[in-house]
Amino acid sequence: MSPRWARLSPVVLAVRGAALALTAAALGHTLWHGVREPGHALAFGVLITIGELARWGARPGEREPAPLGAAGALAYALLGRSGGEPTSHGVLQVLTVLVAAQLAASVPHVARGSGPGPDQVARRVLTVAFAAVCFQPLYNSGRSESWFGDGPYYAAFLLVLLGLTALCDAVLGALLLRARTLPRSLRAAGATPVPYGPLLRDELRALRGIGSAVCATGAVMALGVAVAGLWALPVLCLPLLLAQISFRRFAAVRTTYRQTIASLARSTEIAGYTRHGHARRVAVLCAAVGREMGLSGPELTVLEYAALMHDIGQLSLVDPVPDGATALLPPAEQRRIALLGGAVVRQTGVDTEVAVVVERQADPYREQPLSARIVRAVNAYDDLCGEGLSGPLGALEQLRLGTGRDYQPQVVESLARVLARGGLTPVPPG
Repeated sequence: MSPRWARLSPVVLAVRGAALALTAAALGHTLWHGVREPGHALAFGVLITIGELARWGARPGEREPAPLGAAGALAYALLGRSGGEPTSHGVLQVLTVLVAAQLAASVPHVARGSGPGPDQVARRVLTVAFAAVCFQPLYNSGRSESWFGDGPYYAAFLLVLLGLTALCDAVLGALLLRARTLPRSLRAAGATPVPYGPLLRDELRALRGIGSAVCATGAVMALGVAVAGLWALPVLCLPLLLAQISFRRFAAVRTTYRQTIASLARSTEIAGYTRHGHARRVAVLCAAVGREMGLSGPELTVLEYAALMHDIGQLSLVDPVPDGATALLPPAEQRRIALLGGAVVRQTGVDTEVAVVVERQADPYREQPLSARIVRAVNAYDDLCGEGLSGPLGALEQLRLGTGRDYQPQVVESLARVLARGGLTPVPPG
């Protein structure tokens, strides 16, 4: 085994191996028996290829950069009739068309140095295979028609099947993310893996957005082609393409918004009030602790923005705090700086929830919202880890000693677990 493969976790190897085995079986079967209904295979292959090419312009971390490709693959997996006539393409041909389309779309992506990674491809293959295996044998054997007919019960059957497919995709996504977060080398060094529960919750929450749109479009495509034939494909894929364009524009605006907040947060560093990289380190750790404690996506966004701007109140001080370490100040002074910071945040036009977190970060933890508790604990940790103060273990010990009034015990322990996964070291400066 090459060194590169040796670094991969067993979960990643298992997922990639299963996808590769299914792909080999599908291609071999199709080459041996030929393509059934080549017109349908070509139409759905072109649709998936166009959807995969739409990854151009996708931003890092985007949940589903190719929603049209995913919806087209699901529609072909759930296709039983076309224009009122039964189809007979089967599970393996579904996978052959999917893989061929992804290979065709990957050529310009590879030339550009981008495109989906092997884990994303394996995840797509296994998810579509799950949907096809659940649907095609039932339909081709006539059982689904005898059990559900062609009316509302059949549509309900497709919805249930799509729900199970989405759940399968979320489980795979969380497994792969957990394996990427802590590769085999860090596991061997004794680092603690990321808890699976919060990662799965994040994947399930994402289903309410683009995931539900992909599933719904896939089901509507399959039902539309069943009645109207292949002419339904261009009509039904247009809304998802428009939604994808709108989402990309929204993501671009949101990225610019975050960059503006990050620039405002750096003003304390430029003015010499806080240490270099302090706001970024606190934001990174706060986001990790928030995920550990099960915060939702919007809550994590508010937490990140508040963590970036938590020290902006120091700009109102005549004399800077030594090293910007507000955790070492008297409680009354901490609250005064927090209130000044909240006032500044309100004037910037940022969400008022962010201002509330900044204002209340110095209150006793029993009176704080959870986001403010996280910001206070993480800020204190980074302050105590500063030059001439404490190391990581000493900082955590001081936080634990302050759990009677200043820091929530659950937040401190979540921070400890996050740090343990990184070897109990502070976030690098910068």
